[in-house]
Amino acid sequence: MRVVAGSRKGHRIEAPKGAVTRPTGDRVREAVFSILGSVEDASVLDLFAGSGAMGLEALSRGATSCLFVERDREAVRVIHANLSKLRLTGAVVVARDAASALREERDRSRRYDLVVADPPYEEWDLHAAVLAELVPSVLADDGLVVVETADRVEPALPLALVTTRRYGSARITVFSR
Repeated sequence: MRVVAGSRKGHRIEAPKGAVTRPTGDRVREAVFSILGSVEDASVLDLFAGSGAMGLEALSRGATSCLFVERDREAVRVIHANLSKLRLTGAVVVARDAASALREERDRSRRYDLVVADPPYEEWDLHAAVLAELVPSVLADDGLVVVETADRVEPALPLALVTTRRYGSARITVFSR
């Protein structure tokens, strides 16, 4: 896997070993950021971060900050290693579940220009209600949300649907306020 564009274009990034993490592929990340347009100076929240590929891509493309949220300790270690290797700044990595991180960010009145949620495909139904409840409360007024699910899942959030597209076994759905 490589960073697709920006200041770290072409640099390799690692992914945690095993079947627990399913990193967003280069082609899908390129398509997502093509849909989003510029993320220059954006604040990013990367939920279910895994390898951190989406947040790393955003930082490489000029985002000023990214909060990586990941509950798996090995994945957290890999995100730290990727950040160190790429020498990207503005990142904070927290080892916790997405729901508690979202509640904390909401309670601190933090807002993000871009929220990325990529839960394990087989767990969408477990996380859908919490994401629908909490993601809008941390989204900036002109912010966007990117949800990655299995291609057969059509996620819904109480936000405006911008687009939904399939890429192989993945579906990317973008929402706005």
